[in-house]
Amino acid sequence: MERTLTIDGMRLVLDDDGRGDPIVCLHAIGHDARDFARLRARFAARHRVIAIDWPGQGRSPRDGRPVTAAHYADLLGFALDALDVETCVVVGNSIGGAAAIAYAARHPERVRGLVLENPGGLAPVDDRVAQTVLAAMARFFEAGARGARWFGPAFALYYRRVLQRPAAREARERIVANGHAIAPILAEAWRGFASAASDGRADARRLQCPVLFAWATRDAFVSLSRSLPAIRTVPNATVERFAAGHAAHLETPDELEAALERFLATLPAVETERRPAVTSGT
Repeated sequence: MERTLTIDGMRLVLDDDGRGDPIVCLHAIGHDARDFARLRARFAARHRVIAIDWPGQGRSPRDGRPVTAAHYADLLGFALDALDVETCVVVGNSIGGAAAIAYAARHPERVRGLVLENPGGLAPVDDRVAQTVLAAMARFFEAGARGARWFGPAFALYYRRVLQRPAAREARERIVANGHAIAPILAEAWRGFASAASDGRADARRLQCPVLFAWATRDAFVSLSRSLPAIRTVPNATVERFAAGHAAHLETPDELEAALERFLATLPAVETERRPAVTSGT
C-alpha cells in the first residue's frame, strides 16, 4: 500500500505492506523503494514491511534539505512516529545503512536489529586516496547534472560495476534510464561523503542492538577491508559476505533473504507494551 506522509511541510512517499513485527527498508542513493519489492513480497505475510523513497528519489519530491545520512536518519524517525511504529528491524543499503546506524545510535529503544548492506560512513575518508576518488565521483555526477552528452553511456557502464549480477538487471536498467534526473542528488551526496560529517564510526560503536553486516564483497567503492576496523568495534555484530557489487538484496536475493530469515529468528520477542500513538503525518 502506497502512503504519503507530510512531515514539516515535506512529502515522503513509502510502501507499507503486511502485518506483524515491522521491517523498515532504506535504499541506496539514486535508488528507490522498488529495490525492496521482492523482499516485501516474501516477508509481508509475517511482517509489516515499510520501504521509504528518499526525497527526490522514486515518488518523493525533493525537500530542499541536505542529501546526507543525518537528514535521512531524521526522516526515518519522523516516519516511524507518523506510522506509529514502536520498534522495528531496519534493513539499510549504502546511505540507507548509514542513516540506520545514525538513527539506531540515538534511539536504541526503537531498533530491534539492523541489517546493513555496505553502509557508508565506516571507512576513513580523510586520506588522499579517498578524497581524490570522492571528488572525482562528485565531478562525474555534476557533469550529468549539467546534461553532458557522454554521461548517459558512462553512467550505464558505471552501474554495471555497482549492480553486477543478472538478478539486478531490472533495477540497474531503471536507475540508468533515470541517470540525468538523479545526477544532481548523486553529485550532492558524493560531495557529502567526503566531509567529516559523514563519519559514522562513533555512532557504530554506540549501537546496542544485534547487527548483521551483509556485505557485497565486489564493491569497488564501499570497501569491506577499509570498513572492517569500524565493524569490529560494533557490539553484537556479525558479518556475512555475498558475491555482489553493492546491494546483496538485489544481486543475490535468495542468499540475502535467507540470511535475513536467520537473523530475525535470533531476535528477542517484541515487547507488547506500546507507547502512546503519535498523530503526526497523514
